[in-house]
Amino acid sequence: MYEDSIEIIPLTALPEVEEGADLGMLLLGAAPPSGFLPGDLVVVAQKVVSKAEGAVVDLRAVSPSQRAREIAGASGKDPRLVEVILQQARRIVKFERGVLITETHHGLVCANSGVDASNVPGDERVSVLPVDPDGSARAIRKVLEQSAGGPVGVIISDSFNRPWREGSINVAIGVSGFRPLLDRRGESDDYGRPLRATVVSVADEIASAAQLVIGETGRRPAAIVRGYSYESSDGSASELMRDPATDLFR
Repeated sequence: MYEDSIEIIPLTALPEVEEGADLGMLLLGAAPPSGFLPGDLVVVAQKVVSKAEGAVVDLRAVSPSQRAREIAGASGKDPRLVEVILQQARRIVKFERGVLITETHHGLVCANSGVDASNVPGDERVSVLPVDPDGSARAIRKVLEQSAGGPVGVIISDSFNRPWREGSINVAIGVSGFRPLLDRRGESDDYGRPLRATVVSVADEIASAAQLVIGETGRRPAAIVRGYSYESSDGSASELMRDPATDLFR
């Protein structure tokens, strides 16, 4: 590779992930010939984490509330699905034109509380977000670091839509092993002007880069991002959530 370049390696040999699976060990089994190396960043799709942790709901066992039925009637959604969305939500941020935007119990603001039926086997089963995505990342990191013999960073990622922009991108909902934000305030740009507001969401950028090879189909739920220089450190996806006091859109 060129200096200051990165390499993105999809992990393609994972089996269907079932509840109770040791995801760290499955990732080791799908490693490239080089194995995992110190300094690697590993991006893992939320869906396989939810499957491994049993964060999957059978809609046939869900009894919708009156509120769920009302929203379902206005949105055209299955009332049982709406009930799961409400159970996963701290509050409804916006409900308009059939679109339900919520704030999850983690503090994430997203469509449908992250509840999703894609890539879940069965016609009436949906995945929900892991209870503790940072904890999920830490558990995977512990296994991978033992194999790598050095520090490894782990991101649990999910696809989110964004205000003002068409299309979804991958973002980090769980982080372990590095700081998700790179604060460049106080540095100077190429012309010597001081940077006053530049804080880069490195974790989201890495998650989106990995999505180029992970994709939504093809059974590639994880990827290694290799060559990015970072300082090994404790980190949390909560650092990426804007304080309501500085959020102009709440």
